[in-house]
Amino acid sequence: MMKLAEACERIACTTKKLEKVRFVAEYLKSRTPEEAAVSAVFLSGRPFPVREEATLQVGGRVLWRIVAELSGKSEAELTAAYRQRGDLGAVAGDVLPEPPRDGDLSVLHVENKFREIVAARGPAAKAARARELLSKATPLEAKYIVKIVTGDLRIGLKESLVEEAISKAFGGTLAEVQRSNMLLGDIGETLKMAVANKLGDAKMRLFHPLGFMLASPAESAEQALSYFQNALVEDKYDGIRAQAHCSGGEVRIFSRTRDEITESFPELPDVLTGLPEDAILDGEIVAWSSDGREDPPEGGSESKVAQPSSAAVVGASRPHAVGRAAGRALPFSALQQRLGRKQVSEKLMQQVPVAYMVFDVLYAEGELLLERTLLERERILDALLGAPRKSRVVPRIASGAQTRFEFGDDVSASNTRVIRAPVFHVSTPQELDHLFEAAQARGNEGLMIKDPESAYTPGRRGKSWLKLKRELATLDVVVTAVEYGHGKRIGVLSDYTFAVRDGGKLVNIGKAYSGLTDIEIARMTKWFLEHTIEDQGLRLIVEPKIVLEVAFNNMMRSDRHESGYALRFPRIVRLRPDKLPQDADTIERANEIYEKQGK
Repeated sequence: MMKLAEACERIACTTKKLEKVRFVAEYLKSRTPEEAAVSAVFLSGRPFPVREEATLQVGGRVLWRIVAELSGKSEAELTAAYRQRGDLGAVAGDVLPEPPRDGDLSVLHVENKFREIVAARGPAAKAARARELLSKATPLEAKYIVKIVTGDLRIGLKESLVEEAISKAFGGTLAEVQRSNMLLGDIGETLKMAVANKLGDAKMRLFHPLGFMLASPAESAEQALSYFQNALVEDKYDGIRAQAHCSGGEVRIFSRTRDEITESFPELPDVLTGLPEDAILDGEIVAWSSDGREDPPEGGSESKVAQPSSAAVVGASRPHAVGRAAGRALPFSALQQRLGRKQVSEKLMQQVPVAYMVFDVLYAEGELLLERTLLERERILDALLGAPRKSRVVPRIASGAQTRFEFGDDVSASNTRVIRAPVFHVSTPQELDHLFEAAQARGNEGLMIKDPESAYTPGRRGKSWLKLKRELATLDVVVTAVEYGHGKRIGVLSDYTFAVRDGGKLVNIGKAYSGLTDIEIARMTKWFLEHTIEDQGLRLIVEPKIVLEVAFNNMMRSDRHESGYALRFPRIVRLRPDKLPQDADTIERANEIYEKQGK
């Protein structure tokens, strides 16, 4: 473990990508294949391979207590160290003593201890095993053990660079290493295959999540179509991105963070079980209203655009509807009640129905489809969802809408929808603007604009997929509390909690940390330190005098803040030194935005 920690220190000391790759490659070559395989996983910033479901369930608070106990440091001393370092692993490296021990602590031993923590029953047992491990580690080893446990090495190393290092150290092209790792979901196993010169033998392993293809923002319709003239366009839904793996009667659903979320949506597997073949689908889970309302944009029947639940034509010269409306997506706030639950009652499924809006297919016909063009994947997806189904819940296929499913009276399925997301073909900014207005009129965030010839590139954000959306609104708010940042923002106050006015008092409504420049953050840090009302360690209560303008995607009801609201994806637009706290927006304005959003 000491050799790995020393390698990490070298990697952290350079900003040059090629040097980082060289340091990793040299370290991996110096280890046995078994040690190198475990190290590759650790260097990717996680204790276990992606394909494994094991989680340590040892949080930062537990680690903080262990470090305090082993170091003998007071809370004030640890807080001061954290303010300076901004990283609990670095704090552990600073304050822990050298342990009395015989022999080295190997990476294989650390991995075994991690698995013991997973197997331990209850928080106390897990904490005891974590304490035992850290008590045997040198300060430098403990620094990186804590970083691995928390999933954040902070040495400028990503899994993609570890893939490059494996290629450099053991042969095989980078593309072969990347493909093997993607198929297996295990960078350690990929390393072993590279050592054995068997990268080409890697086979697709379902039920481990692949990386999601990401989209870049577009400022306008004109900018979006400057990258590719002909575009495939879908609504941008306000839900959670979800990847569904379907094979042999089993269905598992994964979020963008690669966490399994099947248990939060128990009605979806039944519907997806009957697909005619094994498949991996990409889409968005949204809260769903099946009341049949249809709200066309202004301009008469000629301008009507398909509802999200109706089939849509790809390749038309202008967008138009096929089939009939059967519902609409609801704001994210409605979906929140379904998230993070280990058990979902029949009552909640009826109160908050969901739909899975499917817009891509990554695996079908026994083949990984990532290198196929989007147009080809569209055709495969249409055939897959339109094929006869063998689900226990047999859908009625509505006439004129072959890829929309309507369910019978079965209680467990009455609120369930698996819907082929409508796709439109546009080639002019005017058509794109028209679709954008229609999408927002339906309550959706905006549009996804995609290059028909694009391959599916997991984890990458290029210009093949674009997102066009506009913030719901902005609020002028007052900063009430600030927190010290992490990583590059160690030692500065960059996380701002803010409030709106409610009569004669301020009520918190959100928190943001992005939007200001480094110079602005440094200047505001000095001001906040000079105007602190209460020092809570990592958090400071400050004089409520600074006004910000914040933008956000939508507003939801929430008990998290005193205002009763929370903002989704808040970001700071600018400082407002021209405004006094009494000029900030009110709770009435927040309620007005919330009501408008609901309509």
